[in-house]
Amino acid sequence: MKSSRHILFVTAAAACTSLLFGCATTQTNTENRESMLVASGFKVITPKTPAQQQKLQNLPPGKVTMVQKNGKTYYIFPDPAHNQAYVGGPKQYRHYQELRTTNKLAQENVETAEMYQDAAMQWSVWGGWGAGFGAFGPMGGPGLY
Repeated sequence: MKSSRHILFVTAAAACTSLLFGCATTQTNTENRESMLVASGFKVITPKTPAQQQKLQNLPPGKVTMVQKNGKTYYIFPDPAHNQAYVGGPKQYRHYQELRTTNKLAQENVETAEMYQDAAMQWSVWGGWGAGFGAFGPMGGPGLY
């Protein structure tokens, strides 16, 4: 009974995690990145002149670019499809990097939970390590087959 509750708990936890993961993946990478930039304090800037629009078009797409202007450092993420750019300073860029790291760790945790869910599902079929073989596998070695 205890192992059945454990399997049910692990399955429910993995299902909730999968649901969260599924919701998170509905955003594209660009939308996710833009959300993290805004959360980090980047400002959305719309170019007003043809020269500014040309500069926006010349930035590498999908990448944050460092720009020096008047002795100050700025980080710019272009969004030419929406005729805008996300602009922040070193503080905002550091915060953005921290969010990216946290997001990556959260993604790895989801993947690990999914892996454990699969293991839990397989576990009940075999009834535990070495089921039917005792402590050893069919060839006399450890029951890890």
